[in-house]
Amino acid sequence: MERNHTKNGVADVFDGFSTAFKSFATDAIHVGQEPEQWKSMAVVPPISLSTTFKQTGPGQHAGFEYSRSGNPTRNCLEKAVAALDGAKYSLALASGLAATVTITHMLKAGDGIVCMDDVYGGTNRYFQRIAAEVGLDVSLADCTKPEKLKSALKPNTKLVWIETPTNPTMKVVDIKACSDICHDHDKNIVVVVDNTFMSAYFQRPLALGADVCMYSATKYMNGHSDVVMGLISVNRDDLHDRLRFLQNALGGVPSPFDCYLCNRGLKTLHLRMEQHFKNAMAAAKYLEADPRVERVIFPGLPSHPQHELMKRQCTGCPGMITFYIKGNLEHASAFLSNLKLFAVAESLGGYESLAEHPAIMTHASVPEKERKVLGISDTLIRLSVGLEDEADIIEDLYQALNAAHPKIK
Repeated sequence: MERNHTKNGVADVFDGFSTAFKSFATDAIHVGQEPEQWKSMAVVPPISLSTTFKQTGPGQHAGFEYSRSGNPTRNCLEKAVAALDGAKYSLALASGLAATVTITHMLKAGDGIVCMDDVYGGTNRYFQRIAAEVGLDVSLADCTKPEKLKSALKPNTKLVWIETPTNPTMKVVDIKACSDICHDHDKNIVVVVDNTFMSAYFQRPLALGADVCMYSATKYMNGHSDVVMGLISVNRDDLHDRLRFLQNALGGVPSPFDCYLCNRGLKTLHLRMEQHFKNAMAAAKYLEADPRVERVIFPGLPSHPQHELMKRQCTGCPGMITFYIKGNLEHASAFLSNLKLFAVAESLGGYESLAEHPAIMTHASVPEKERKVLGISDTLIRLSVGLEDEADIIEDLYQALNAAHPKIK
């Protein structure tokens, strides 16, 4: 899909980014939704709430036995997500962490995991406080520096976990470079990319060499802050077979109603992501020019150290902005407490604007020493810029900064 990169002769936010994926909107609306699969010819896939399905004889069923093992509504969602990820297969799980746990269960005690050091707090907590306790060898590495990833790989490394951009400091990882390093070390290493921040619309990890693409679909993929869900996409038959077995055996599956909601959310994903990017760019530019802000970290800005990499491997940027407010915890708290349009809340990627304090909220489970190394300080604030009118977003940031720093204009 070609975008119009100019408006009144001025380049828009997508200028310089990779071309949008072909037929994305068409696939989001039609793949897995074919009316012919239902006797009623329903255009919108029905919500199939039945937990079990009648068989014509023992073991003779029409494709469904028990809803944990397979569900018609979930099938529709999984087919749609696979198409959007450029994948052969997709699996829906009960949450992003359920997806993480399911992927990790492909390993056995003694196997090694290398995880990007700056990741979602729940991922960090699971790997370091649960996976490591059951015999998995977990190590952290700054995968933005390929040489550090290379030195972290061991003979027992079986899984490499990348998140890009990272949560919350918005570092960008070169997916192709990291995948090549891992597969050169051992072709059997499974490279997983947490694509939550980007959504399928802005980044396709499988096309860049990753083996697994996963999401907390709670965020942009659903996009309406009303579903908790995880997604996994793969191309390899062996990985799909193993993950499909684990999806059923571990049982961390989403409800049919949640699958229906996420499937519906995908239909506007392309529209939402483009507006998120435009609003976030406006907010990032405003914050970068404000004297009460120490530093803005947004991959869409030329000031971001990996801006060129972002443009090369992505088709745009999400609505995620991290910035350091001048002062201390008192100033950060004053800013957050005085927001009116932005809700102070965890999570991200919904249509509404959210703000949070990672050190106290989403990343409180990360040890303080690690937070300090990563730059998750008392003055770090994370924004999820929503779909409200741009002027209202900027006005809310302006008045909250005024409240935090009344003497600096």
